[in-house]
Amino acid sequence: MEFNLTIGQQAKVELMVQQKDTAEAFGSGGVKVFATPLMIGLMENAALKAVDPTLPEGFATVGTHLDVKHIAATPIGMKATAIAELIEIDGKRLVFKVEAFDEVEKIGEGLHERYVINMDKFLSKVNEKGTK
Repeated sequence: MEFNLTIGQQAKVELMVQQKDTAEAFGSGGVKVFATPLMIGLMENAALKAVDPTLPEGFATVGTHLDVKHIAATPIGMKATAIAELIEIDGKRLVFKVEAFDEVEKIGEGLHERYVINMDKFLSKVNEKGTK
């Protein structure tokens, strides 16, 4: 099936870092700064938004691989932004360049891989697995 995806598709998402978004609150550290797992989630969300709206009905993407560095801390009250750009299409496998910034500097970078799935088939397999 043709998905009409194009190298260079991109999206940007933002959030204002709050107490609930910190490493301390998430349980991934004892510091009140933007948690690495939440930065990664922001990056994944940007990748999803870069391509999922252009897929045919009944299709979506799921994240399968991340290679990301968290390179700078972001305090509570500062905006964090993630940008994802589609850089490789290999059938249903999609590779994104992902970056994250706060209002001062780059805070993260890396690669993220997603796969295009047929929602019905995917959920059928998941539900079958859940009954075992």
